[in-house]
Amino acid sequence: MVKEDETFPCDLIFLSSSREDGTCFVTTASLDGESSHKTHYAVQDTKAFHSEEEIDALHATIECEQPQPDLYKFVGRINIYHDSNEPTARPLGSENLLLRGATLKNTEKIFGVAIYTGMETKMALNYQSKSQKRSAVEKSMNVFLIVYLCILISKALINTVLKHVWQSKDYRDEPWYNWKTEPERKRNVFLQAFTDFLAFMVLFNYIIPVSMYVTVEMQKFLGSYFLTWDEEMFDEETSEGPLVNTSDLNEELGQIEYVFTDKTGTLTENNMAFVECCIEGHVYIPHVICNGQILHDCTGIDMIDSSPGTSGKEREELFFRALCLCHTVQVKDDDNVDGLKKNEHSRKSRIYISSSPDEVALVEGIQKLGYTYVSLKDNYMEILNRENNSEKFELLEVLSFDSVRRRMSVIVKSSTGDIFLFCKGADSSIFPRVKEGKIDQIRSRVERNAVEGLRTLCVAYKKLTAEEYSNAQKLLQNAKLALQDREKKLAEAYEKIERDFILLGATAVEDRLQEKAADTIEALQKAGIKVWVLTGDKMETAAATCYACKLFRRNTQILELTTKKIEEHSLHDVLFDLSKTVLRHSGSLTSDSLSGLSTDMQDYGLIIDGAALSLIMKPRQDGSSANYRELFLEICRNCSAVLCCRMAPLQKAQIVKLIKLSKEHPITLAIGDGANDVSMILEAHVGIGIIGKEGRQAARNSDYAIPKFKHLKKMLLVHGHFYYVRISELVQYFFYKNVCFIFPQFLYQFFCGFSQQPLYDTAYLTLYNISFTSLPILLYSLMEQHVSADTLKKEPSLYRDVAKNALLRWRAFIYWTFLGVFDAVVFFFGAYFLFDNTVVTSNGQMFGNWTFGTLVFTVLVFTVTLKLALDTHYWTWINHFMIWGSLLFYIVFSLLWGGIIWPFLNYQRMYYVFMQMLSSGPAWLGIILLITVSLLPDVLKKVLCRQLWPTATERIQKSMRHRAALNALVNSDGPLLEGTLSASET
Repeated sequence: MVKEDETFPCDLIFLSSSREDGTCFVTTASLDGESSHKTHYAVQDTKAFHSEEEIDALHATIECEQPQPDLYKFVGRINIYHDSNEPTARPLGSENLLLRGATLKNTEKIFGVAIYTGMETKMALNYQSKSQKRSAVEKSMNVFLIVYLCILISKALINTVLKHVWQSKDYRDEPWYNWKTEPERKRNVFLQAFTDFLAFMVLFNYIIPVSMYVTVEMQKFLGSYFLTWDEEMFDEETSEGPLVNTSDLNEELGQIEYVFTDKTGTLTENNMAFVECCIEGHVYIPHVICNGQILHDCTGIDMIDSSPGTSGKEREELFFRALCLCHTVQVKDDDNVDGLKKNEHSRKSRIYISSSPDEVALVEGIQKLGYTYVSLKDNYMEILNRENNSEKFELLEVLSFDSVRRRMSVIVKSSTGDIFLFCKGADSSIFPRVKEGKIDQIRSRVERNAVEGLRTLCVAYKKLTAEEYSNAQKLLQNAKLALQDREKKLAEAYEKIERDFILLGATAVEDRLQEKAADTIEALQKAGIKVWVLTGDKMETAAATCYACKLFRRNTQILELTTKKIEEHSLHDVLFDLSKTVLRHSGSLTSDSLSGLSTDMQDYGLIIDGAALSLIMKPRQDGSSANYRELFLEICRNCSAVLCCRMAPLQKAQIVKLIKLSKEHPITLAIGDGANDVSMILEAHVGIGIIGKEGRQAARNSDYAIPKFKHLKKMLLVHGHFYYVRISELVQYFFYKNVCFIFPQFLYQFFCGFSQQPLYDTAYLTLYNISFTSLPILLYSLMEQHVSADTLKKEPSLYRDVAKNALLRWRAFIYWTFLGVFDAVVFFFGAYFLFDNTVVTSNGQMFGNWTFGTLVFTVLVFTVTLKLALDTHYWTWINHFMIWGSLLFYIVFSLLWGGIIWPFLNYQRMYYVFMQMLSSGPAWLGIILLITVSLLPDVLKKVLCRQLWPTATERIQKSMRHRAALNALVNSDGPLLEGTLSASET
């Protein structure tokens, strides 16, 4: 027994509840994130058991499938034994299953029997981790690391060989001051060579930036907070801000080439409002009351005579009965139910519970038109019409909605004994199953509403004889009791039952476009990102939304790859005709066209439906499907936007995978708000969930979650751009400073007989990456803004400057590496030639080995730190503190380590070395000169490239500096102000 607000301890079969109709309400927020109240149903034969004694007397067995993780599927049956008679078998489905982790709501108590416990529960089976996603930056880092590993091995091999060449002469191998012992002379040559190789590997291993991976992880983790702290991305309506479920993909947000977006709830508000219904050619719109006056009443438009034998009034009654009966909305008269929507237009205080906002809108529309049902009690529905006449219907069967059939049906029995099957669903699902009714008129109205962007549903019915109902009941019962292939058998049963309908009419509800959705899509396209809309809606509705959000423009030439086209011509012919059309203007395919960076292409828009996609993806008779797929991809590459309508959830993932695995391997992003978007969110490189009205399943399965679609603009164009630029500089800088650090060590071996003598003191070797150079680059990678956030929003084209991993290409990597080698050569040989005359102090004292190494290390630390300072565009007091503080810390540490500040260290080999170096005038001159020479090539390169080949970002930076200078001049006091303004105005 589980009581209200308690959590189910295991997976239970629902036997009975304290409610008379045998139902209970459940929230599954801890399972799928959906906070809406779901209705579950007790087993029919046990729902009357309301006490422990009655439950204890129950004799039954349960057969069910093996444990599986799908939260929404369950197949089983219960066999109930009555004395010595044969057992009664009843089917068990997901509506009878209460999952561990779910919470009982608005129900005093329920009784259930455990079927899955422990690690066999669906909750436990869903603990498996998602597949690991890796960013393009991380892949580049790993490749660069392999290059540096090869450099390390090469250095060790070269030094090992040269050491043995050097020692090939006896007077070098065994000088007079260092005679070998007998065991050393007899030591194996190959063993000695291997030992030397390992020693050189240890000496040069600092070239591998191990600390870079630690710093990168810190940067990603700390950087993710800037996204969650962004006040502009906080939604006041929902009191929600962005969520970061993984920080591993921050920089990937700056590399997106394709955005795949859902329509309903993502581009649109998913806030449905009933607009009209069409019955037998009569169009009804709900009345609007303003200051006590009815502005619009239920009005008949395009009046058409009813079909013979049935009056229009009767068809109207049947239509509203169908809508009242054929949905999953629960009505509550309780005003205190948390989280539910209160309908202000109803005759009583009524609250509607449904997982579908479409159905809530329809129920509210029925209310406005004067029809409603009172309650569902003991499987009886009472319908109230405009004249306050009521009629009771017994609910016999429910043929549940699914995304494949795209319709749902109910079989009911009226108080007069008539049996009806009412069905509502998508027009593509209803029209082929209709045999009579005002088909052409209703189809015309549906198409008109779809073009206006309204969501449409068709309603049909048929009257069943007792024999027909009996046959239908047997079909359904046999399918429901099947333990194997139950879904397939149910689908076959539904197909046999749902046919030969009489068309009653259609409804239209409006789903408004989200705020700034059009502005966001326009900005993404300017940034070179291709936007695809993947939706389950019909083509006309989806196309109208695409025009409204500026995915398609007036001059966009629309290409159709739909079932209708394929029926008129073969798939082969349609694909080749489309290919010729797009290639006629765009010419040969370029590598940039896939990322949307080509600007000289004809503006084409492609519309494809799910059935056509299935044919394209279907293997051909010769066993291959590559030709059609490649042809389809070629068409898509040359289209500025693509609309995929009538898509099943798995087809959305198929589309994403198809583009992701194409030869250009573009970076993809999928965004959606519902459970049907989870598959494509998981498939894309970056998955984003909208924290919307269809629950949180998409948000929970995504890498990032945002409150509204409009926030995607700043997320990509600003945060993504910053993330990528910062981490790219971090990676390149780490490799650069490690080359600067260790290459002088390599050069030093040529001057010490390859003896593995270190150039730097052990403390310097240890602290270089940990203390002296770590904090400035970490802070840079968190706070750098090469241009302002406002500029990035106003100039989406700047996103293209860093597209295709531009800052981590081989050309940039080689430049940073050679810059490090050049600086290392300057450090070492500059100090070497400075020390050529070893008597450099005023008292004639000679500089030694550790002084030489300290001089090189001092120039090294100052050069790499000042190099970062030159690259910094966004200065704050924190930058100044970290950069100059790091240099000051190095000086203080060196004085401490040399015994100047802490005399107790006087036993160290570095005793007074740093102080002795600083006491030499030539050493000061050498440090300043070497730092200047090291930084000069990079400065010259930056100046020349900015002047001769500036990027879009650099042009913006230049204009910003000019603007800042002008503002400073305008805001300054003095006689120059007037003349400057006059010149500017002129």
